[in-house]
Amino acid sequence: MKKVYILTVLALFFAAVAFAQNTEKEQKNDLKEKAMKSARQQAKAYAKDGWKTMPGSIPMDKLLEDAWMKQMATDDNGQPKYITADGNGVAESKSVAEAQAIEFAKLQLAGTIESNIASSINANLANSQESTADATSITEIVQSSKNIIAQQMGYINPAFKLYRDLKDKKIEVQVRIFYETSQSLLIAKKAIRKELKEKLQKTDEQVDKLLLDNPK
Repeated sequence: MKKVYILTVLALFFAAVAFAQNTEKEQKNDLKEKAMKSARQQAKAYAKDGWKTMPGSIPMDKLLEDAWMKQMATDDNGQPKYITADGNGVAESKSVAEAQAIEFAKLQLAGTIESNIASSINANLANSQESTADATSITEIVQSSKNIIAQQMGYINPAFKLYRDLKDKKIEVQVRIFYETSQSLLIAKKAIRKELKEKLQKTDEQVDKLLLDNPK
C-alpha cells in the first residue's frame, strides 16, 4: 500500500512538472506570436512614414520583434528586466544624427533611473534622522544626478536604429535602447554615493542607510 502511495505521489509530481513546462512553453509561444504580429504592423507603419533600416541590418520586422520581446522580458521576481528609452536625432549626416539620438535616449533612460532611485531614497529620508537642510541637499543631489548616471552608463548599443531622409536634405535617425534594471540601479547608487560623500561628507554607513532598498 505504501509503495502504491509513493508511486501515486511521484506520478502526480511529474504530471504537475510536465503541465508547468507545457504551460510555460505555451506562454512563450503566445508571446512570440504577439511579438511577430506587433512587429509586422509596426514595420508597415514605419515604412509608410519613410523609415528604413541601416545598411547591413536585419529586416525591420525582425528588429522590432526582438525589441518587443526584450521590452516584455521579466526577471525572477516578475519585474521588468530592462528599462527602455527612445531617441531621435536630426543632422546633415547619418552618423551625427545617430549620435544625437543615442545621447537623447541615454538622458531619457538616466531620468527614469533617477526617478526610480529617488522614490527609494525619499522613503528612507522619511525614516531617517537627517536635518531639514541635509534632507534638502540630498534630494537636490539625487535630482541632479541624471547627467552623471548617463555618463557612467557609457556607450549603449541600440536595440534598433532606423533612419529616413527629410525634405531639407537632412537625415533623421530613431533609436531604441535597453538597459538591465538591476545594473542601472547599481550604477545610479554608485554615482549618488560618490556625490553624497563628497558634497555632504556622509560616512559609508549613513549613505548605506539612504540607498537601502528595503529600510527596516
